[in-house]
Amino acid sequence: MGWWALGGYICLFCCSFLSTARGSPWVLSFQPGMLYQYHYALATQLGPVAGLSSSGGWLRAQAVVRMRQIHRDLSGDELLQMQIQDLKAQQKPEGAEGPPVDIALNKDVQSELQKPVFISWSSGKIKALYGDETESTLITNLKRGVVSLLQLQPHTGTIVEEDASGNCQVTYTMSNHSIVKTKDLLSCTKPKMGYASLNKMFGIQWQPSSRSLYVVKDSLLQSVLAEESHTLSLVLRSTTGVKISSRQELKLVSSTPSPAVAAEQRLENMLAGTEGQHQPLAIASLPFRRGCIHCPSLRAYLKTFDSWRAKMDVSKAAATWQFQRFIQMLRSAKKRDVLQLLKRAPEEMLPFVVEAAVAAQSVPALAALSDFLDFSKEPRPLLETFLYAAAFSPRPTKELLRLVLDKLDGKQMAPEIWDTGMVALGSVVGKLCQQQLCGLQEVEHGIETILTGLRSAEKEHEAVTYLLALGNAQLPKTIPTLLEHAEKGPTTVTAAAISALRQFRAQHVTSEVKRAMRRIFHEKRKSYEKTCRLAAAEILLDNTPLPMDVINILLAAHQLGTEAETFLLLKVQSSLHAKHHPARKITNDIMRDPRINNYNQFSKAGISSSFSGPLTATKELLSTFRLDLLFLEGGFLRKSVSDFSLLSHDWHLHAAQVTIEAQGMESMLGENTLEGEEGAELMAGMSAIFFDVQLRPITFFQGYTDLMAKVLLSSGEPTSVVKGNLLLMDHHQVIPLQSGLQAVVKLQGGLGLDISANVDVNIWEQELKTSVNTRGSLTIDFQAELDSPFLQITLRSQTEAETSIYFDTILRFSSSPVLMCLQLREEQVPYREIFTISTSAGKQNSTIRKGRQGTVPAREFALHQANSEMCHLLLTAEEGV
Repeated sequence: MGWWALGGYICLFCCSFLSTARGSPWVLSFQPGMLYQYHYALATQLGPVAGLSSSGGWLRAQAVVRMRQIHRDLSGDELLQMQIQDLKAQQKPEGAEGPPVDIALNKDVQSELQKPVFISWSSGKIKALYGDETESTLITNLKRGVVSLLQLQPHTGTIVEEDASGNCQVTYTMSNHSIVKTKDLLSCTKPKMGYASLNKMFGIQWQPSSRSLYVVKDSLLQSVLAEESHTLSLVLRSTTGVKISSRQELKLVSSTPSPAVAAEQRLENMLAGTEGQHQPLAIASLPFRRGCIHCPSLRAYLKTFDSWRAKMDVSKAAATWQFQRFIQMLRSAKKRDVLQLLKRAPEEMLPFVVEAAVAAQSVPALAALSDFLDFSKEPRPLLETFLYAAAFSPRPTKELLRLVLDKLDGKQMAPEIWDTGMVALGSVVGKLCQQQLCGLQEVEHGIETILTGLRSAEKEHEAVTYLLALGNAQLPKTIPTLLEHAEKGPTTVTAAAISALRQFRAQHVTSEVKRAMRRIFHEKRKSYEKTCRLAAAEILLDNTPLPMDVINILLAAHQLGTEAETFLLLKVQSSLHAKHHPARKITNDIMRDPRINNYNQFSKAGISSSFSGPLTATKELLSTFRLDLLFLEGGFLRKSVSDFSLLSHDWHLHAAQVTIEAQGMESMLGENTLEGEEGAELMAGMSAIFFDVQLRPITFFQGYTDLMAKVLLSSGEPTSVVKGNLLLMDHHQVIPLQSGLQAVVKLQGGLGLDISANVDVNIWEQELKTSVNTRGSLTIDFQAELDSPFLQITLRSQTEAETSIYFDTILRFSSSPVLMCLQLREEQVPYREIFTISTSAGKQNSTIRKGRQGTVPAREFALHQANSEMCHLLLTAEEGV
């Protein structure tokens, strides 16, 4: 029995020790009949991450916090009364000299601050909060910030708990009398507030941290030091951003006797017996929305609208800023005012207003568009403006999709509008699915519209349109459908299906996709046109290829003919020079094998080329240019692809990709057609992808008669590819600080774009000239706000830049081999940045503005040495004519 008794005592001792280590319900407590006074200090600063030597604005406050226990139930839960008294606040505006400035608090703020709140508390855990729900949101949030300092646990571990920041995962570490609390602010869940662009490259990086140190002695909280910081900056430009720091300190000053309260009373009776009305309050901070005094109003704008007739150049920054102002007006406007604007706008301004209304995406704005747009009557350009604005939306809503579907369903319209509508529908559906909204009835209807159209398509042109729509949607469940059309369809359908597959992210290029691409490239089941085989090879090479894929492609390249082989070998070689290319390491290893990398393999005499290289590189962004030129064996251009891509933080974006294709040129000039090109109709056309959205392909001419008619009737004006305004960046983020203050970060980025292309075929001189001209402006409005009951700070950075990029190609067929010159040049880029810090404390207001501007010199990109020599030869000959 002695051993059993000893074992029992040991177990009892261990259990008692573990209970103490892990935290007993009585470890933390406020004693009844005692009044505890704490000194509370708060310091918060908001400033830029870098830039114009600005420190931003800061707020300091200190107060007395009185705490007492007024009730304890039989389970040990305590009801605490907390009251803030004698609060004093100071600020130091940006640029101010001398000591900090006291903030005068009005009587209403002082009165509300002194109203007590009541906390249901159990050994460090806040179970409920009670207060006056009619109080100002900012004042109640400030009290929540103080209350949050009482949320702790007296033992080591990780738990999810709620405070002013929301429901967050926190980790506690104990050491003697101190407790360290580390909060994972990225894990916090709270009611959805704000929005963000789906394309992360056009968003904001958020790097938060939170750490609190608690000191406990004799079961009583002695002090708390909580520090929190947030760094938010543009993904593409880390120097544009804000840093928010917050520091709270709570320190016990005294504990004195106070009247005791009966322990048997019910909680409801205790609250009823206190002064004022006390309702249950949320523990997490509630969002606060600033009133905007100087914001533009659409109704006020309409009063002066008739006098505004300025013709806007969308490639200029002034027009893009105006576009962003319109979006702000329309987001707060009523339907009747938006409809009035649409009806009164002059014809040349209508596309601008439609783009802004789509970008605003408010329900009234979309409802006004629904009433205004008539797809059976409106001119084609305006309808295409609406559809492309929907396709490029950074965060489309179900209301926007419903509007697109309503305008397309069962309507008789021009074929071009239908084609544009389908590719736009695919883009909107895909972006909604990225928001985890694939289950919406509207989304399912949109997907079924595309798939049903594809199944019932009778013409190749119709099938191509639906396949491009699926490419824009990028839905993994449609990959089997795309593979079926890629393998079994005629040439144009196969090309469109492979093009759609190339838009999918690497994780969706599965082994099933790769097997199908191998069958197409190696022609295992049927013969395919060379451009289709090359496109299949590119999918294999661009998506983490297997070593055998690279080897087999290299060994089989000679079967494609001299030009296609030259193109493919250069494509493989170019991957060796691109550090970001997924095939770089594998290809580099393979090239060490002399059976693969030898003179016989790579010494081909074709004139086709594939070139890629960097344009600009910063710490956050790499922009690249790629040019692919594929010629036929007779020396005629079959296909050219010029691609401008952005790479940042493992994200890849096709900013602009223009493909120009020509076929049947040999028959026009009396040459013999070659294998793989039999019966090809004379044709030239263009397709484009902008910001990962495939546009409707454009045909320059189809057939010899059409060519001659356009040559004779041509005005010499280039064909417009894209012209308009896009909202690239759209971000609104509310950050509740643990202190109870609120930070809000807003980002809006607009792009004005005017891209045109031209193909000039000179039959008599046997010369082909192509040009793609891109003019644009980018405006970025970044704003951070800090809100407290007695001070508001606003930091704003406005950046603008204008650019013009020209890409020209000259090919002369009158000599052998064909002479070719490529020119890529950029005109000088003017830019400007304005930085503003504003503070408002009662009647004390201040605003400081700083700015800088400059010009990036014009430059011409040297693509490679052989091209430079050829351009010198051709351009010198032209000047001598």
